[in-house]
Amino acid sequence: SLHWLQSNLGIVLQSSHMFGGTVAENIRYGKLDASASEIIEAAKKTGADHFIADMEKGYDTPVGEGGSSLSAGQKQLISFARAILADPKILVMDEATSSVDTVTERYIQQGLDELLKDRISLVIAHRLSTIRNADRILVVEKGAIIEAGSHDELMKHEGRYFKLYTQQSLSEFSLSADSWSEE
Repeated sequence: SLHWLQSNLGIVLQSSHMFGGTVAENIRYGKLDASASEIIEAAKKTGADHFIADMEKGYDTPVGEGGSSLSAGQKQLISFARAILADPKILVMDEATSSVDTVTERYIQQGLDELLKDRISLVIAHRLSTIRNADRILVVEKGAIIEAGSHDELMKHEGRYFKLYTQQSLSEFSLSADSWSEE
């Protein structure tokens, strides 16, 4: 039924929506009757706890209108925590890591395994590190599926996925090396 679908579907989009209120209230939106300990546990699973703990009022910090006091990465981590707290049976992630820096993506990646565990997940991503552990990857080009398989199968095939993954890996390595040389 539509009610079942609505109550069992979680969505994490490219741009996270924040509501007026505190960090805790924005996470609690995933499960309105959640306890403080459930909220903290969800934030820890996604890696959001590391920056929330550094905020002046922690989980009681106001986020500002539309999350104006938070970075894009912080908003995204809160959205992931909200999704974990909701514990949906079906999760849709649409470019959920595209607007975050590589450091924030690492935190998200840590929580992603927990978020995707034991549920049906549809992950739409250009950043291929997000989908590397997927059971089945579909490569879509011009509206058609051109390749399908696991990461390992697609890498062995050395087709379009292989080329994209290799390019992204080299690009990320180059960016990482540049940041080391600046330090």
